[in-house]
Amino acid sequence: EVQLVESGGGLVQAGGSLRISCAASGFTSDEWAIGWFRQAPGKEREGVSYISNSDGSTYYEDLVKGRFTISSDKAKNTVYLLMNSLKPEDTAVYYCAARSPHFGGIATAQELYDFWGQGTQVTVSS
Repeated sequence: EVQLVESGGGLVQAGGSLRISCAASGFTSDEWAIGWFRQAPGKEREGVSYISNSDGSTYYEDLVKGRFTISSDKAKNTVYLLMNSLKPEDTAVYYCAARSPHFGGIATAQELYDFWGQGTQVTVSS
């Protein structure tokens, strides 16, 4: 069974940086895609950034483009999201989700992901 564990969330001031991690285990295939999603209080969950282990491609939603960087450590099956220039509106619970096996490029739709982590809280103070 695939398990995803997020870590690294916390409280940071506006303009600051934070790196959150998603440690994955239980993959039966070397081909996977992982996405970061977030949900703020009273709002729907939205996509943030995605990475495909199949071809190494990455994608960022407009709200975070230029500020966030997604990367992976294949040896550790861990995906990171480095968040710079944080804004109060980035405050949310951040979830990672995995799709495996996955062949090809980026998967952005939430319904494509089969496995979800428990989430990590990121709070940005003004």
